[in-house]
Amino acid sequence: MVNFIGLIHKDEGSDYGVSFPDFPGVVTAGQDLDDARVMATEALALHVEGMIEDGDAIPEPSTLEAVMSDPDNRDAVAVLIPLKAQARKAVRLNITLPEDVLRDIDAYAEAHGLTRSGFLAQAAKRQMSVER
Repeated sequence: MVNFIGLIHKDEGSDYGVSFPDFPGVVTAGQDLDDARVMATEALALHVEGMIEDGDAIPEPSTLEAVMSDPDNRDAVAVLIPLKAQARKAVRLNITLPEDVLRDIDAYAEAHGLTRSGFLAQAAKRQMSVER
């Protein structure tokens, strides 16, 4: 099982907040430390599952040394949060498409909140399921 570093922050009068240096923008909170860890595990799993569905690559976990060398992280407590999502390795590939098709793919993906890779992965899965 892979673990990612979660940073626990606590401001006076607030819940315990958790952020993930490897996943900027993913945050959660709990009323106490135990609750914060449970919420962090759930938030990480949901985020990674969404990345997998979109065809995005899951980053390698940062080292504790790298995370704590950032001055913005020094006031936080670092904890290991297990990744309970089924992470599949993403593979980078090079394909050739007509320019107008690529432009249409990018416009569609952006309009629907997807990445190019996520859209292509979903389209391929959908087409393969139709043909079965």
